[in-house]
Amino acid sequence: MASLNVGNLGEYLRDQRRTAQLSLRQLADAAGVSNPYLSQIERGLRKPSAEVLQQVAKALRISAETLYVRAGILDEKEREELETRAVILADPSINERQKQVLLQIYDSFRKENAAEAAAAAAQAARTAEADQAAAGATTAGATTAGTNGAGAAETPAGAPAAAAERPVDAPDA
Repeated sequence: MASLNVGNLGEYLRDQRRTAQLSLRQLADAAGVSNPYLSQIERGLRKPSAEVLQQVAKALRISAETLYVRAGILDEKEREELETRAVILADPSINERQKQVLLQIYDSFRKENAAEAAAAAAQAARTAEADQAAAGATTAGATTAGTNGAGAAETPAGAPAAAAERPVDAPDA
């Protein structure tokens, strides 16, 4: 759960109230809260409950979930899920059975995508660990195999020592 950010909430409420062309007193009356209490919320001095936010949202005709996110009560992903569910449930053009089927499909897609995301994250973590292990082995191998005991460069495995000493543009004999 996110931490409360009441100052941001208060500014947002003030902007919404002004957009709705309501005075502080009018909004307080419509929301059923006291004028001083609403003023303190707008100034970031009070932390309103979810119930008060719901009443204010209803009076402003905005989403209560948006206010919950602004207040830190709800995170953005939870808000999006709740809004999607609310839209489906509020649609008058589909019946209750259809709404429930849509919600079941929505839930199954969310679970499937969450499982795929978890699997991809686990695979990425395994790949990163393997890359780190390989990089560590390469670095360790390079420091121990970089020189022979006398400090002369080694020839590649399986290559004849004479081939390493022969000049590149010397003709083959």
